[in-house]
Amino acid sequence: MSSGAPGNIAGSLIDRLLGHVVGRRRELELVVAALAADRHIVLEGPPGTGKSTLLRAVAHELGIGFEFVEGNAELTPARLIGHFDPARVLTDGYSPDVFVDGPLVTAMTTGSLLYVEEINRIPEETLNVLITVMSEQELHVPRFGRIGCSPGFRLVAAMNPFDAVGTARISGAVYDRMCRLSMSYQSADDEEAIVIREIGDRMDRAGLDGTSRVDTSWIHKIVRLVRLTREHHDLRVGSSVRGAIDAALVASQLSALRALPVLHPSVGLDAALISLSGRVRVREGSTRTSEEIVTELWHEVFGRDDGGGVDEGKANAPTGATNPR
Repeated sequence: MSSGAPGNIAGSLIDRLLGHVVGRRRELELVVAALAADRHIVLEGPPGTGKSTLLRAVAHELGIGFEFVEGNAELTPARLIGHFDPARVLTDGYSPDVFVDGPLVTAMTTGSLLYVEEINRIPEETLNVLITVMSEQELHVPRFGRIGCSPGFRLVAAMNPFDAVGTARISGAVYDRMCRLSMSYQSADDEEAIVIREIGDRMDRAGLDGTSRVDTSWIHKIVRLVRLTREHHDLRVGSSVRGAIDAALVASQLSALRALPVLHPSVGLDAALISLSGRVRVREGSTRTSEEIVTELWHEVFGRDDGGGVDEGKANAPTGATNPR
């Protein structure tokens, strides 16, 4: 980005990235700038806000190596760093040749990005390893020795908000060594564009027919419904845009299976229930089920008789899906 006409080159890069990521121009510019400045960066936001998609797209367009690590309680320092092959140690001893690189060492030695997903779910001792690498640009492995960072190595991470189930508060030592970018849900227009793109791409890859059955007016409504789950007083957690994508995909195929239009309540509502009821989290103390709340929002957005004269009773409880368990 430093040769030729930097502004034009940077603008061209962002334009290419926008071909992979809907909207998010500001976020893309900030991530590219932070990486170009050789900074580590963490993206923080609720699930389904495109954190992983954005980072993968940037790595691809910049031609940077990308080592993926899933953050969870089982990510020990040994799994992150690597280990000596026990069988070969018996014959060759603790030589560098028998060390099996983990994703951290691979990223360090190849000058790649180490992407840690859900960094606030990993154990503190594993986080301490990352802090050391970010601070010292090197790592000392017992019986192996010093491993230095090649130019280009950076830690990029994503995390859900602290109050999400299974998350821990990230220490100030981590934040002090990383740039932080907060990502919230996108606009309704952007989420509609994401759903349209995703259902087209996925049906093309799967060789499925039926995208024409889900028109843009229906997508507009299902996205509105999903966005309402994030504001409902009985829900602690609402659905991400992934819920709208799944609802559209399921509704398209269910429409063909039942030989009914997508707008028919026994199609659209069932598709919404199967796609959203597990993604939302009912607030503690509420006596309602997630199915009841999704059904309520469905009627609010789509109406109670949007299927061409279908009786209201069937719309309220398609195939028994709304019965409390």
